[in-house]
Amino acid sequence: MTDDLSRPAATIPDSEYSLSIDEAATRYEHAGHPRTARSIQRYCAKGHLDCRRIETSFGEKFLIAPASVAKHIAYIEEVKPAATIRDTSRHVAESTALKESPDEQRWEPPIGPDLSRPVAADTRYIERLEGENEFLRSQVTVKDDQIKDLTERARETNHLIAGLQKMLTPLLGRPVDPHSEITGQFDPE
Repeated sequence: MTDDLSRPAATIPDSEYSLSIDEAATRYEHAGHPRTARSIQRYCAKGHLDCRRIETSFGEKFLIAPASVAKHIAYIEEVKPAATIRDTSRHVAESTALKESPDEQRWEPPIGPDLSRPVAADTRYIERLEGENEFLRSQVTVKDDQIKDLTERARETNHLIAGLQKMLTPLLGRPVDPHSEITGQFDPE
């Protein structure tokens, strides 16, 4: 003999499916969560409500288990905040400025002159910042000197290239006219 017994089926008899879509809508409305008939049909189609679809002479019809409607309403009340429900308006927020308790003291502006806050006198921090500024200024001076030297070298390189071009021009020859360059004829001076 085995100890493994099968569980009884957790099905609801067909007689338990007694609510129509309109009756379910009425239950949602009485619970404070009004729904349209189309919304309830979607709940049935998505499986949010336990229901049976039956064929009638006019088409299909849903019959819903009352317990599943109560369960779904409890779910809505648990997880849905009131501000996200589209069918109902949100509650008006009460103004806290109008309600003052006698225990609270009102803040009043100072009567004396408006003085600025004293500067923090942490000398280590100030010395560190001044040292950083001095270092950065010296780096800018070094970079300016390097830029000046590189500009001078570029100028010298340009003069050397110009002199080299002047020296090589007679050796390479110069075309007699602009058309002779096409034919390959050069005039060696």
